[in-house]
Amino acid sequence: MGYQQKLRGFVVSTGLLTTVLLGAALPAWAADYKQAPMLDEQVKAGKLPAVAERLPEHPYVETMIDGVGKYGGTLRTTILANGDQYNLTRTIANELLVRWDPKWQKVMPSLAEEFKASEDATTYTFKLRKGLKWSDGQPFNADDIMFWYEDVFMNPALSPAKNPTFTVAGKPVKVTKIDDLTVEFKFESPYGLFIQQLAYGQGHLPVIYPKHYLKQFHEKYNKDGIPALLKANPAAGDWVALFNSKVSLTFQPPFWQNLALPTLNPWILTVPYADSERVVATRNPYYWKVDTAGNQLPYIDGITWAKLDDPQLMALKMTSGEFDFAFRHINNSTFKSVLFDGQKTGNYKFVDVKDLPANDAVILLNLNSTDPVKKKIFQNKDFRIALSQSINRQEIIDLVYVGQGAPAQVAVQPEHELFNEREAKQYTEFDPKASMAILDKIMPKKDAEGFRLDETGKRFTINFMVADVFGLSYPDVMQMVQKYAKEVGIDIQLRTTDRARLNTMWAANEQDAYIWNCVGGLSEVYTDPRCYMPFQKADIFFAMKWSEWYSNHATGEEPPENIKALMAAYDKVNAAVTDDDRRQKMKDFLNLSADNFLNIGISRPMPKYMMTSTNLKNVVNGIPITGNLWHPAPTLTQWYFDKPAK
Repeated sequence: MGYQQKLRGFVVSTGLLTTVLLGAALPAWAADYKQAPMLDEQVKAGKLPAVAERLPEHPYVETMIDGVGKYGGTLRTTILANGDQYNLTRTIANELLVRWDPKWQKVMPSLAEEFKASEDATTYTFKLRKGLKWSDGQPFNADDIMFWYEDVFMNPALSPAKNPTFTVAGKPVKVTKIDDLTVEFKFESPYGLFIQQLAYGQGHLPVIYPKHYLKQFHEKYNKDGIPALLKANPAAGDWVALFNSKVSLTFQPPFWQNLALPTLNPWILTVPYADSERVVATRNPYYWKVDTAGNQLPYIDGITWAKLDDPQLMALKMTSGEFDFAFRHINNSTFKSVLFDGQKTGNYKFVDVKDLPANDAVILLNLNSTDPVKKKIFQNKDFRIALSQSINRQEIIDLVYVGQGAPAQVAVQPEHELFNEREAKQYTEFDPKASMAILDKIMPKKDAEGFRLDETGKRFTINFMVADVFGLSYPDVMQMVQKYAKEVGIDIQLRTTDRARLNTMWAANEQDAYIWNCVGGLSEVYTDPRCYMPFQKADIFFAMKWSEWYSNHATGEEPPENIKALMAAYDKVNAAVTDDDRRQKMKDFLNLSADNFLNIGISRPMPKYMMTSTNLKNVVNGIPITGNLWHPAPTLTQWYFDKPAK
């Protein structure tokens, strides 16, 4: 990568791949650490240790935007009522071994005070901050990371498929404990992107498994006690289900339901994401970051999320002043005019967000469908081309997105050096005649209503799952796609669902197709190619069995040669040692992805924004966000109210 990083007043210069970055400058005022006033009584009563005893030896020192802030207040925001746990993740769960800086320009230490990469990009060493503690006051150290590695990640019952962040060419990482504060991650082949991968959201896995708490639910550590625990938790049929009910690999419901789970996050749950009308979190008294004056972060005492079923209601409550912050589901052209007009009555302002995914609306056909007839047709590239050419993208953009966007496939954005014009524009012209000509070769026979028949003589029907998420009006988009498809003889049946149900379906590989947005519009495409190839990441499952095989060749379903060639091309991206080589390998990969044309994009992204109270300070304007670059969690700890918070 060729690092030369300036970090808090000094420069760390290294060789081509070797990377050694130190954490925050050592504080000279350890005796003068300060805490939030809400904790004073607990310390005075002996329920909490003094703040200096709760912090690590070298706390992370957060650089302020507007300066040192003020303690107090509750941040009021909102969340969808079903399947929106990612909203919680993006708000309060971004504590990683390493992190991106707020401008998304360099990787910095975080829980790891130092990190180092070998010259051959196979071995990465991390030294943890001494004295880190979980939210219950117990130590966080190398044993917790080894518990994740040995007892979760490498346990086939708990992790039958390996997360691709920790695999290369189908081979998992080997993690070794060097000492109580040091761990080594070693790969069989070069993995030049590992540090960048670890700085994104999927890098949370090694640091969300507190051994002292979770070992009671693990057969290895509590075999004799498991039967009693299962009796007390009748919904869990075995120890694996019991363990997974206490935590989750992807911050899914168990993580946000279990109030007893210790965490390293700045706020801890007090009211879970369940059937109540709100979710509540309060400050973690053992949080390990401070500001430049030695004040323990975060500044804000707590956060409440109002659970709502409808994005329109979210927007209405924002304009009436009921929220201090809102972003997801209402941050697009659909609601912009209403929200813009409501700034004064709602006491908020617009803040720019650098959110440019690969596409805002993508048709994802299940290439690994369990229906052999549909599987064969979905895997036919010509069918995907025909469906793409049947869509009048400009009409959708004009009517649904009020002219914001442009016809496009899944592709890196034009402003980026990796932009591939062929990939972005191919098959985007509205050409129903060309579409019908292709379909006449694939499914020439039709029924009395003009719908095409498959090889068994039955009407070929795509059951399309549609969830109204992100404020991107997917039900409206799909009604128009349904109309276009009908004109060329394709029967699309829409099935409205919520995100929670859709999560369940794609996890079981039960969906025919669905519509979603796609990450990979900017530099994150290097580390998150989930829309360009089968790649096991949350939200995008168009070829789950192939993606499982990619992570672990002993699982899933072996893909055809063209898909294996695409995966091999991405392996070369991962293995590249220099920036120039990696860039060229990525261009080669994107060209091959364009050749395969796996998914059907509709609209290039429209500008995004968020709303924050006029009383909030230290808010980054233009903060970047992608599918795995969670937002605003990396900087939310420094937000503060400059006037008394409501």
